[in-house]
Amino acid sequence: MSVITKPYNMAILITDDCINCAACEPECPNGAIYKHGVEWRFSDKTDLSGMFTSKSGIQSDADDAHEPVSYDFFYIVTDKCTECVGFHDEPQCASVCPVDCCVPDPDHVESRSELEEKSNALHD
Repeated sequence: MSVITKPYNMAILITDDCINCAACEPECPNGAIYKHGVEWRFSDKTDLSGMFTSKSGIQSDADDAHEPVSYDFFYIVTDKCTECVGFHDEPQCASVCPVDCCVPDPDHVESRSELEEKSNALHD
């Protein structure tokens, strides 16, 4: 997989090189990282409640459970990932990953202002 470098911003993804060490999960300020096979919710580690429409158009109650993105390794919910914008200077998952499997997702390129808007939406 080729990695796009700055000036682009984008959501982060976890590759199949993940060793399931769980170092990344507690570092995410948006609760966007989940253990393989675990359902996710918009309300996890955010201020969201009630009906919510994500950037990608998912409409659901913030407390509704969604299917896991991966059943094999930790995963990141793109609609909750802000590349730690609004919290840190760099993605914390990537900074703690011992195998460098937290990488920019070229399928979800977003500007810094879009990431800031997403962060603001998740955390009133």
